[in-house]
Amino acid sequence: MSLLLDVKDLTVRFALPKPSMFAPTPHLEAVRKVSFQLENGRALGIVGESGSGKTTTAMAAIRLTHASGGEVLFEGEDLLSLDDEAMRQRRRDVQLIFQDPYSSLNPRARVADIVREPMDLMDIGDMESRTKRVKELFELVGLRPDQLNLFPHQFSGGQRQRISIARALTTNPKLLVCDEPVSALDVAIQAQILNLLAKLKDELGLSYLFISHDLGVVRHLCDDVAVMYLGKIVEQAPREVLFDHPQHPYTQALLSAAPSLARRKSKGYVRAMKLSGDPPSPINPPKGCAFADRCPAAQDLCRSSQPVLEARAGAQVACHFPG
Repeated sequence: MSLLLDVKDLTVRFALPKPSMFAPTPHLEAVRKVSFQLENGRALGIVGESGSGKTTTAMAAIRLTHASGGEVLFEGEDLLSLDDEAMRQRRRDVQLIFQDPYSSLNPRARVADIVREPMDLMDIGDMESRTKRVKELFELVGLRPDQLNLFPHQFSGGQRQRISIARALTTNPKLLVCDEPVSALDVAIQAQILNLLAKLKDELGLSYLFISHDLGVVRHLCDDVAVMYLGKIVEQAPREVLFDHPQHPYTQALLSAAPSLARRKSKGYVRAMKLSGDPPSPINPPKGCAFADRCPAAQDLCRSSQPVLEARAGAQVACHFPG
Protein backbone atom coordinates (compact mmCIF):
# COMPACT_ATOMS: atom_id res chain seq x y z
CA MET A 1 0.00 0.00 0.00
CA SER A 2 1.10 3.57 -0.66
CA LEU A 3 1.73 6.04 2.14
CA LEU A 4 -1.02 8.64 2.60
CA LEU A 5 0.01 10.49 5.77
CA ASP A 6 3.49 10.82 7.24
CA VAL A 7 3.70 12.84 10.46
CA LYS A 8 7.20 13.71 11.64
CA ASP A 9 8.07 15.26 15.04
CA LEU A 10 4.72 17.03 15.37
CA THR A 11 4.79 19.46 18.29
CA VAL A 12 2.04 21.57 19.84
CA ARG A 13 2.75 24.12 22.57
CA PHE A 14 0.21 26.44 24.17
CA ALA A 15 1.36 29.69 25.77
CA LEU A 16 0.08 30.24 29.33
CA PRO A 17 -0.34 33.48 31.28
CA LYS A 18 2.83 34.85 32.84
CA PRO A 19 3.03 34.46 36.62
CA SER A 20 4.50 37.98 36.78
CA MET A 21 5.33 40.84 34.44
CA PHE A 22 9.02 39.99 34.03
CA ALA A 23 8.75 36.21 34.19
CA PRO A 24 9.20 34.13 31.02
CA THR A 25 6.06 32.88 29.32
CA PRO A 26 5.31 29.30 30.45
CA HIS A 27 4.12 26.76 27.88
CA LEU A 28 1.98 23.66 28.06
CA GLU A 29 3.56 20.85 26.03
CA ALA A 30 0.43 19.20 24.63
CA VAL A 31 2.10 17.18 21.86
CA ARG A 32 5.82 16.37 22.07
CA LYS A 33 7.49 15.34 18.81
CA VAL A 34 4.93 12.76 17.73
CA SER A 35 5.62 10.74 14.58
CA PHE A 36 3.43 8.18 12.83
CA GLN A 37 2.43 6.98 9.36
CA LEU A 38 -0.89 6.03 7.80
CA GLU A 39 -1.19 4.00 4.61
CA ASN A 40 -3.98 4.29 2.05
CA GLY A 41 -7.02 2.22 2.95
CA ARG A 42 -6.02 1.64 6.58
CA ALA A 43 -7.30 2.94 9.91
CA LEU A 44 -4.97 4.15 12.66
CA GLY A 45 -6.44 4.40 16.13
CA ILE A 46 -4.92 6.82 18.64
CA VAL A 47 -5.83 5.96 22.23
CA GLY A 48 -4.98 7.24 25.69
CA GLU A 49 -6.39 8.85 28.81
CA SER A 50 -8.10 12.22 28.75
CA GLY A 51 -5.40 14.85 28.40
CA SER A 52 -2.92 12.52 26.70
CA GLY A 53 -2.88 14.71 23.57
CA LYS A 54 -4.59 12.36 21.12
CA THR A 55 -7.24 14.81 19.87
CA THR A 56 -4.76 17.70 19.77
CA THR A 57 -2.42 15.54 17.67
CA ALA A 58 -5.14 14.80 15.13
CA MET A 59 -6.36 18.39 14.98
CA ALA A 60 -2.82 19.70 14.51
CA ALA A 61 -2.17 17.16 11.76
CA ILE A 62 -5.04 18.61 9.71
CA ARG A 63 -4.32 22.22 10.70
CA LEU A 64 -7.35 22.80 12.89
CA THR A 65 -4.93 23.43 15.77
CA HIS A 66 -1.70 25.38 15.31
CA ALA A 67 1.40 23.18 15.31
CA SER A 68 4.57 24.59 16.84
CA GLY A 69 6.84 22.35 14.81
CA GLY A 70 7.25 19.22 12.72
CA GLU A 71 5.98 18.08 9.33
CA VAL A 72 2.69 16.59 8.16
CA LEU A 73 3.21 15.07 4.72
CA PHE A 74 -0.07 14.30 2.97
CA GLU A 75 0.70 12.46 -0.26
CA GLY A 76 4.19 13.96 0.03
CA GLU A 77 3.01 17.56 0.49
CA ASP A 78 3.63 19.28 3.83
CA LEU A 79 0.27 20.58 5.04
CA LEU A 80 1.91 22.81 7.65
CA SER A 81 3.74 24.82 4.98
CA LEU A 82 0.73 25.46 2.70
CA ASP A 83 -0.81 28.93 2.43
CA ASP A 84 -4.48 29.37 3.32
CA GLU A 85 -5.84 28.95 -0.21
CA ALA A 86 -3.78 25.84 -0.92
CA MET A 87 -4.90 24.34 2.40
CA ARG A 88 -8.50 25.19 1.56
CA GLN A 89 -8.19 23.12 -1.61
CA ARG A 90 -6.67 20.27 0.38
CA ARG A 91 -9.73 20.24 2.63
CA ARG A 92 -11.47 18.26 -0.10
CA ASP A 93 -9.18 15.33 0.68
CA VAL A 94 -9.35 15.59 4.47
CA GLN A 95 -12.65 15.72 6.35
CA LEU A 96 -13.64 15.48 10.01
CA ILE A 97 -16.40 13.64 11.88
CA PHE A 98 -17.07 15.34 15.22
CA GLN A 99 -17.68 13.71 18.56
CA ASP A 100 -21.07 15.17 19.42
CA PRO A 101 -23.81 14.73 16.78
CA TYR A 102 -26.10 17.03 18.80
CA SER A 103 -23.91 20.16 18.59
CA SER A 104 -22.10 19.62 15.27
CA LEU A 105 -25.18 20.17 13.07
CA ASN A 106 -26.82 23.56 12.51
CA PRO A 107 -30.25 23.28 14.21
CA ARG A 108 -31.76 25.93 11.89
CA ALA A 109 -30.77 24.25 8.61
CA ARG A 110 -32.43 21.36 6.83
CA VAL A 111 -30.25 18.28 6.66
CA ALA A 112 -30.07 18.36 2.85
CA ASP A 113 -28.48 21.82 3.10
CA ILE A 114 -26.14 20.63 5.88
CA VAL A 115 -24.85 17.72 3.81
CA ARG A 116 -24.51 19.86 0.67
CA GLU A 117 -22.68 22.71 2.43
CA PRO A 118 -19.07 21.46 1.86
CA MET A 119 -19.76 21.28 -1.89
CA ASP A 120 -21.22 24.79 -1.82
CA LEU A 121 -18.21 26.19 0.05
CA MET A 122 -15.68 24.52 -2.24
CA ASP A 123 -17.68 25.18 -5.42
CA ILE A 124 -17.86 21.51 -6.41
CA GLY A 125 -20.21 20.83 -9.34
CA ASP A 126 -23.48 22.59 -10.11
CA MET A 127 -26.65 22.62 -8.03
CA GLU A 128 -28.16 19.65 -9.84
CA SER A 129 -25.10 17.44 -9.33
CA ARG A 130 -24.83 18.52 -5.69
CA THR A 131 -28.45 17.59 -5.02
CA LYS A 132 -27.93 14.23 -6.70
CA ARG A 133 -24.82 13.62 -4.62
CA VAL A 134 -26.68 14.42 -1.39
CA LYS A 135 -29.39 11.87 -2.24
CA GLU A 136 -26.77 9.23 -3.04
CA LEU A 137 -24.98 9.82 0.26
CA PHE A 138 -28.21 9.66 2.23
CA GLU A 139 -28.85 6.22 0.81
CA LEU A 140 -25.24 5.19 1.37
CA VAL A 141 -25.34 5.97 5.11
CA GLY A 142 -28.73 4.33 5.64
CA LEU A 143 -31.12 7.31 5.63
CA ARG A 144 -34.29 7.71 3.57
CA PRO A 145 -34.75 10.29 0.77
CA ASP A 146 -37.99 11.54 2.38
CA GLN A 147 -35.92 12.73 5.37
CA LEU A 148 -33.89 15.24 3.33
CA ASN A 149 -36.03 18.24 4.24
CA LEU A 150 -36.19 17.56 7.97
CA PHE A 151 -34.28 19.44 10.67
CA PRO A 152 -31.63 17.87 12.95
CA HIS A 153 -33.90 17.84 16.01
CA GLN A 154 -36.20 15.41 14.16
CA PHE A 155 -33.48 12.73 14.14
CA SER A 156 -32.06 10.43 16.82
CA GLY A 157 -28.41 10.64 17.89
CA GLY A 158 -27.39 7.75 15.66
CA GLN A 159 -29.19 9.26 12.67
CA ARG A 160 -27.51 12.61 13.30
CA GLN A 161 -24.11 10.95 13.24
CA ARG A 162 -25.05 9.32 9.92
CA ILE A 163 -25.80 12.82 8.64
CA SER A 164 -22.37 13.96 9.85
CA ILE A 165 -20.75 11.05 8.02
CA ALA A 166 -22.66 11.89 4.83
CA ARG A 167 -21.54 15.52 5.11
CA ALA A 168 -17.91 14.42 5.50
CA LEU A 169 -18.14 12.26 2.35
CA THR A 170 -19.51 14.93 0.00
CA THR A 171 -16.07 16.02 -1.23
CA ASN A 172 -14.85 12.43 -1.88
CA PRO A 173 -12.13 12.66 0.79
CA LYS A 174 -9.18 10.31 1.07
CA LEU A 175 -8.78 10.72 4.83
CA LEU A 176 -11.46 10.93 7.53
CA VAL A 177 -10.45 12.11 11.00
CA CYS A 178 -12.93 10.60 13.46
CA ASP A 179 -12.85 12.34 16.85
CA GLU A 180 -14.53 9.83 19.18
CA PRO A 181 -17.49 9.58 16.79
CA VAL A 182 -19.49 7.08 18.86
CA SER A 183 -18.73 8.12 22.45
CA ALA A 184 -21.94 10.17 22.75
CA LEU A 185 -24.16 7.33 21.48
CA ASP A 186 -25.87 4.37 23.15
CA VAL A 187 -23.96 1.09 22.97
CA ALA A 188 -26.37 -0.52 20.49
CA ILE A 189 -26.17 2.52 18.21
CA GLN A 190 -22.38 2.60 18.54
CA ALA A 191 -22.19 -0.83 16.90
CA GLN A 192 -24.33 0.34 13.97
CA ILE A 193 -22.15 3.41 13.33
CA LEU A 194 -18.92 1.41 13.64
CA ASN A 195 -20.22 -1.17 11.17
CA LEU A 196 -21.15 1.65 8.80
CA LEU A 197 -17.66 3.18 9.06
CA ALA A 198 -16.07 -0.24 8.44
CA LYS A 199 -18.30 -0.75 5.39
CA LEU A 200 -17.47 2.69 3.96
CA LYS A 201 -13.76 2.10 4.53
CA ASP A 202 -13.87 -1.08 2.44
CA GLU A 203 -16.24 0.16 -0.27
CA LEU A 204 -14.72 3.62 -0.78
CA GLY A 205 -11.09 2.85 0.06
CA LEU A 206 -11.05 5.43 2.86
CA SER A 207 -8.29 5.93 5.41
CA TYR A 208 -9.19 6.78 9.02
CA LEU A 209 -7.37 8.60 11.77
CA PHE A 210 -9.55 7.38 14.62
CA ILE A 211 -9.41 9.05 18.06
CA SER A 212 -10.91 7.08 20.93
CA HIS A 213 -10.57 6.19 24.60
CA ASP A 214 -12.56 2.97 24.09
CA LEU A 215 -10.21 0.11 23.28
CA GLY A 216 -13.06 -2.17 22.28
CA VAL A 217 -14.10 0.32 19.59
CA VAL A 218 -10.52 0.62 18.34
CA ARG A 219 -10.10 -3.14 18.15
CA HIS A 220 -13.27 -3.43 16.07
CA LEU A 221 -12.37 -0.81 13.45
CA CYS A 222 -8.66 -0.01 13.35
CA ASP A 223 -5.80 -1.81 11.59
CA ASP A 224 -3.04 -0.14 13.62
CA VAL A 225 -3.00 1.43 17.09
CA ALA A 226 -0.87 4.17 18.66
CA VAL A 227 -0.99 4.63 22.44
CA MET A 228 -0.31 8.16 23.75
CA TYR A 229 0.71 9.29 27.21
CA LEU A 230 1.46 12.91 28.18
CA GLY A 231 1.82 14.10 24.59
CA LYS A 232 3.99 11.22 23.33
CA ILE A 233 3.39 7.90 21.59
CA VAL A 234 4.61 5.18 23.97
CA GLU A 235 3.62 2.19 21.84
CA GLN A 236 2.52 1.66 18.24
CA ALA A 237 1.74 -1.66 16.55
CA PRO A 238 -0.67 -3.51 14.27
CA ARG A 239 -3.94 -4.21 16.07
CA GLU A 240 -3.47 -7.91 16.85
CA VAL A 241 0.13 -7.44 17.99
CA LEU A 242 -0.79 -4.66 20.39
CA PHE A 243 -3.87 -6.34 21.85
CA ASP A 244 -2.35 -9.80 22.23
CA HIS A 245 1.23 -8.83 23.17
CA PRO A 246 1.30 -5.33 24.71
CA GLN A 247 4.86 -4.27 25.53
CA HIS A 248 4.52 -0.96 27.39
CA PRO A 249 3.25 -1.08 31.01
CA TYR A 250 0.82 1.76 30.25
CA THR A 251 -0.68 -0.18 27.34
CA GLN A 252 -1.01 -3.21 29.61
CA ALA A 253 -2.80 -1.08 32.20
CA LEU A 254 -5.22 0.32 29.62
CA LEU A 255 -6.06 -3.16 28.36
CA SER A 256 -6.57 -4.60 31.82
CA ALA A 257 -8.94 -1.72 32.65
CA ALA A 258 -11.20 -2.35 29.63
CA PRO A 259 -14.12 -4.58 30.73
CA SER A 260 -15.15 -5.47 27.17
CA LEU A 261 -11.65 -6.81 26.49
CA ALA A 262 -11.21 -8.60 29.81
CA ARG A 263 -14.25 -10.76 29.07
CA ARG A 264 -12.54 -12.17 26.00
CA LYS A 265 -9.80 -13.84 28.09
CA SER A 266 -7.13 -13.24 25.47
CA LYS A 267 -3.45 -12.71 26.06
CA GLY A 268 -2.41 -9.21 26.97
CA TYR A 269 -5.19 -8.28 29.35
CA VAL A 270 -5.91 -11.28 31.57
CA ARG A 271 -4.15 -9.80 34.62
CA ALA A 272 -5.47 -6.67 36.24
CA MET A 273 -2.98 -3.83 36.75
CA LYS A 274 -3.84 -1.01 39.09
CA LEU A 275 -2.26 2.40 38.59
CA SER A 276 -1.84 4.93 41.39
CA GLY A 277 -1.32 8.66 41.13
CA ASP A 278 -1.96 11.08 38.28
CA PRO A 279 0.00 11.89 35.11
CA PRO A 280 2.68 14.58 35.59
CA SER A 281 2.03 18.16 34.54
CA PRO A 282 2.49 18.88 30.81
CA ILE A 283 3.72 22.34 31.83
CA ASN A 284 6.81 20.77 33.39
CA PRO A 285 7.24 17.24 31.99
CA PRO A 286 9.75 15.01 33.79
CA LYS A 287 13.29 14.44 32.57
CA GLY A 288 12.86 10.70 32.17
CA CYS A 289 9.87 8.53 31.32
CA ALA A 290 6.61 10.39 31.98
CA PHE A 291 5.01 7.15 33.19
CA ALA A 292 7.76 6.26 35.68
CA ASP A 293 6.01 7.46 38.86
CA ARG A 294 2.95 5.32 38.08
CA CYS A 295 4.74 2.30 36.62
CA PRO A 296 5.08 -0.84 38.80
CA ALA A 297 8.24 -1.84 36.88
CA ALA A 298 10.03 1.54 36.97
CA GLN A 299 13.74 1.68 37.90
CA ASP A 300 16.23 4.50 38.39
CA LEU A 301 17.06 4.57 34.67
CA CYS A 302 13.41 5.34 33.87
CA ARG A 303 13.47 8.51 35.97
CA SER A 304 16.75 9.82 34.57
CA SER A 305 16.57 8.89 30.86
CA GLN A 306 13.69 9.39 28.45
CA PRO A 307 13.01 6.25 26.35
CA VAL A 308 12.58 6.52 22.58
CA LEU A 309 10.39 4.48 20.24
CA GLU A 310 12.28 1.37 19.18
CA ALA A 311 11.24 -1.73 17.24
CA ARG A 312 10.52 -4.66 19.55
CA ALA A 313 8.61 -7.87 18.75
CA GLY A 314 6.63 -6.45 15.84
CA ALA A 315 5.85 -3.15 17.61
CA GLN A 316 7.46 0.20 18.38
CA VAL A 317 7.81 0.78 22.09
CA ALA A 318 9.20 3.65 24.16
CA CYS A 319 10.18 1.76 27.30
CA HIS A 320 13.49 0.79 28.92
CA PHE A 321 12.02 -2.47 30.25
CA PRO A 322 9.18 -3.55 27.94
CA GLY A 323 7.19 -6.74 28.01
